[in-house]
Amino acid sequence: MAPSKRKQSSEPGVIPGGFTALSLKFKADSGSCHAVCVKEHRVRAEKNSSRPLDRTLFALNIPPYCSEHVVRELFSQFGPIQSVELREKPGTTDPKESKLSKYFTPAQKEGFRVGYIVFKNSSSVAAAKSHPADMPLVVSTEERPVRTGLQKWVHQYSQSLVQPDKLQEVVDIFMQEYDKKKEEESERLKKEAEQQEEDGEGWVTVTRAKRGTKARPHSEVANQKALQKEDRKRKRKELLNFYTWQHRHTQREHIAELRRKFEEDKQRIAVLRAQRKFRPY
Repeated sequence: MAPSKRKQSSEPGVIPGGFTALSLKFKADSGSCHAVCVKEHRVRAEKNSSRPLDRTLFALNIPPYCSEHVVRELFSQFGPIQSVELREKPGTTDPKESKLSKYFTPAQKEGFRVGYIVFKNSSSVAAAKSHPADMPLVVSTEERPVRTGLQKWVHQYSQSLVQPDKLQEVVDIFMQEYDKKKEEESERLKKEAEQQEEDGEGWVTVTRAKRGTKARPHSEVANQKALQKEDRKRKRKELLNFYTWQHRHTQREHIAELRRKFEEDKQRIAVLRAQRKFRPY
């Protein structure tokens, strides 16, 4: 008996976790397909205005050769796209934007990533999830070719070469900002030193602290003075009464000092009695 031929289903493949598997081909004539798992982004605890819950599509297993531009081109057939964000791991926090130039930032690791595709219309999310499984998305076409292999390596190498004049311009801008920041810091420290300058008796003006906390000078100058004072104390007490003979010697000196003060007090009392100015009662 000949086995019955099953018809290939055109319905989207739903997998555990609420994901829908979308087929992905690098070229139209490629023999193998790659599966990208997508579902509607529904993280209620996330407070991120750039990912609205009703218009964001969460995608897993995005291959390394798909950049943000490629992902935008692939999913734009389901509707207009507002933004595309690719990350190494899913997260609820916004990625920190580096203020440094590309010459001073390390290269990103290439690998399979996750993506957040934000559409302008909420109906586009449902259209992407209901895309037929037998109609794979094509990454590289004649209109938008994607570099791979040797072409990609040559392009990356050419992009990694730095022109000396451009690098010098970036370095000059960075140093100007650094010098400006240092000048502002020195001015701030100078003003704090003037405000918290000690008077003749050694008093320091302190700022008002919160209830339950000890008031102290809130400045680097005051902290440095306190640290210097602690260092002087520590040096004076260093190895003091460490050995037994040092402890005995300290006790003898203390007793001798007490006896000397006692004799001085006796002489002072005798002088006061001689001058008839001593009135004990």
